[in-house]
Amino acid sequence: MKPHYKRVLIKLSGEAFKGNRDYGIDPEFLTFIANEIKEAYDLGTEICIVIGGGNIFRGLSASEKGMDRVRADYSGMLATLMNALALEDALLKVGLHPRVQSALEIKEVAEPFILGKALRHLKKGRIVIFAGGTGNPYFTTDTTASLRAAEIKADGLFKATQVDGVYTDDPVKNPKATKIDAIKFLDVLKQELKVMDASALSLCMDNQIPIVVFDLHKKGNIKKALLGESIGTKIA
Repeated sequence: MKPHYKRVLIKLSGEAFKGNRDYGIDPEFLTFIANEIKEAYDLGTEICIVIGGGNIFRGLSASEKGMDRVRADYSGMLATLMNALALEDALLKVGLHPRVQSALEIKEVAEPFILGKALRHLKKGRIVIFAGGTGNPYFTTDTTASLRAAEIKADGLFKATQVDGVYTDDPVKNPKATKIDAIKFLDVLKQELKVMDASALSLCMDNQIPIVVFDLHKKGNIKKALLGESIGTKIA
C-alpha cells in the first residue's frame, strides 16, 4: 500500500493522554498510540508530532482563573514536554527511533528546535516530536502544529482528537449537529467552526497544507488517513 502523503505532521490531543484517568498520562493509551504510529510509519511516510498539554496543565484555563497569562502559557509548554518524553519512551519500546526537540531550551532531556536538524532526522527515518509550543506565550499548540508543518514543508496536517471530525455545532450540546466530510478553509473561518484557532488555520491555508481531523481513539485511523481514505473531515 502506497501512502497518499510523503511527510505529515500529526497533532495529538493532550487530553487524550489521560486515557481513562482524570489527570496525567495513561500508560495503556501510550502503548496504543505508539502502535498506531508504528503502523503508520511502516508505510514509509516521514512523521513529525506535536502534542498538547491539556492532560497536565492548560495555560489559558489557568490564566482565566487569575494566573498571569505568560507564566501560565510557559507552564503549559512544560506540560507538552512531559507528554513528549512519555511518547518518546513508548515509541522506543515499539522499535522506532524518535527524537524530541523543544522550543524551550532544556538540553538535559531534549534537543533544541533546529529546523535543519529536524529535517535530517526525518531523512534518517526518525520520528520528530516537537515540544514546548512555539516557545512564546499566547500561541496554542494548534498554531505550533501549523507552524511546524509549514516549516518542514509537510504535505498534510493530521489533527487527531477526541471527536470523529468537524461538526456544524458542538455534537455534545446539540444533537442535531451534523458531521462535515469536506470543507474549505475560508468556510471554516466564516462559519466560526471550532476546529483550530484562526492563526493555525490561516497558516495552513497560506501554505496549502490540507488538514484532516479524525478520532484518535479509533484503531487504524492514522494509517487510513495516510492512505488517503475518507475518514473524519478534510479541510483544504
